Amino acid sequence: MTLQVDQLRWSAGANPDEVAYVDLLGGEEITFRQWDAEANRLARGLASAGVRPGDRVALYLESSHLLRWITAYSGIHRAGGVAVPTNTRMSARELLAVLGHAEPRLVVTSSTLAHTLEEVRSELPSVETVIRADTDEWHMILGDDATEVTPPVGEDDLADIMYTSGTTGLPKGIAVRHRNLPIIPNGEPLWTGALWLQCSPLFTFAGISFVYNPMKMGMGALYLSRFDAGTWLDVVESRRPTMAFIVPAMAQLLATHDRFTEADLSSLTLLSIGSAPLAPTLHRRFADRLPDAVVSNNYSMTEAGTAFTYLPKEEIERRPGSVGIPSGTEVRIVADDGSPMPAGEIGEIQIHVGEHRREYYKDPDASSTTWAGEWLRSGDLGYLDVDGYLYITGRAKDVIIRGGNNVHAADVEAVLYEHSSIAEVAVAGVPHEVLGEDVGAWIVVRSGHNLTSVEVTAFCAERLSDYKVPRVVTFLDELPRNPTGKVLKRDLSPPDIAPSTDRGAP
Repeated sequence: MTLQVDQLRWSAGANPDEVAYVDLLGGEEITFRQWDAEANRLARGLASAGVRPGDRVALYLESSHLLRWITAYSGIHRAGGVAVPTNTRMSARELLAVLGHAEPRLVVTSSTLAHTLEEVRSELPSVETVIRADTDEWHMILGDDATEVTPPVGEDDLADIMYTSGTTGLPKGIAVRHRNLPIIPNGEPLWTGALWLQCSPLFTFAGISFVYNPMKMGMGALYLSRFDAGTWLDVVESRRPTMAFIVPAMAQLLATHDRFTEADLSSLTLLSIGSAPLAPTLHRRFADRLPDAVVSNNYSMTEAGTAFTYLPKEEIERRPGSVGIPSGTEVRIVADDGSPMPAGEIGEIQIHVGEHRREYYKDPDASSTTWAGEWLRSGDLGYLDVDGYLYITGRAKDVIIRGGNNVHAADVEAVLYEHSSIAEVAVAGVPHEVLGEDVGAWIVVRSGHNLTSVEVTAFCAERLSDYKVPRVVTFLDELPRNPTGKVLKRDLSPPDIAPSTDRGAP
């Protein structure tokens, strides 16, 4: 077995009547036999609709349509097509930029999202067919023949084009080939009956990884298409999953939920927290709450493919703030001129991806500036300790230069997360006539707590160098985030039009 869809075929043969996926909010489920058969039917239907090997097919479909989303994803690959998972929260202008770049022949969408697509359809000459998966159009494209389809592709052919989140600008398309698509290799696992709980949008790196990974571990999948802390706790108590993945934003909401300390979370043996930096205090809180589980803070990028880091359970207390050691790869820290930095010195993080790098689709200039030979330039700042453990200090663009002093936003955020009244925080530079930039903090206060800007400044002054202390504090009801949970600092409200500078319970 080499292709991801081969794993589905094997699972359908080995465990045909086991439930592969459960849509927790939709109340539907699908067995491996049903999923495999539907993927075969759709592959033939796509071919009949004109999709040829190498053609792009956009998946512009909400994660709430879970079963049809995963069927479409598998069916596209079986037809030899290239899946283009598409962010469902984009504006019409952003959608035009992505689909105009990918040039899909067919788009799988929903009745709701079709309205946005129609706004730009006339400017997308490549799109010949639109299928609304929540209408009879879905049943019409499915062929009647569910027998095995052999994908007319090889390991070096394109499998997906995954567009980055675009936290600083329009997304770039990352070309993913079948040989570097899987994070967990295909295999013939024993069926355990254990469950894996996931909440990430399916079009994200974390969401795509979830489609096939549970079955590769002999597990079934539980999917929560809309995260809610209370619902997540209910699911863990009632369904008893052994593994779960959340992003730091979800972790923060869970940690501040009234039932967090009382809910029965004992079934979890692994809680993976990734996709964004995790405050050390929050990491320790989950590790303390789940003493019998591995609470892992991972670091990777969509561009890095299967390369990632992990922090062993026994190192959480010894190395607070670390995202761990590389798994199956190397990490180095370099200065602006590309020279290696010694242990403890901050520089750009570069990840060794070898010959299986994921280049940018139709963008050789961006590829040449992002990859230095076999090394991926992450754009993230960090350092390695003497034992090779990695620490993230922020994005290069998250360095605030205050009066000539470099302030890493992540350092300030980590301190603010230690405050018992703060639920969420983002730190960024704000303009200053004399200093060039000053340190700004945007804060969401925990329900029932009171907090003032003076208290925030005093708290930081006890823990940070004076030039790192936020001088401009803004209180918000919520931080702007993209679907993967990353804070969109470009969308933070300017301080001069911010709401109140004090916030708390009435």
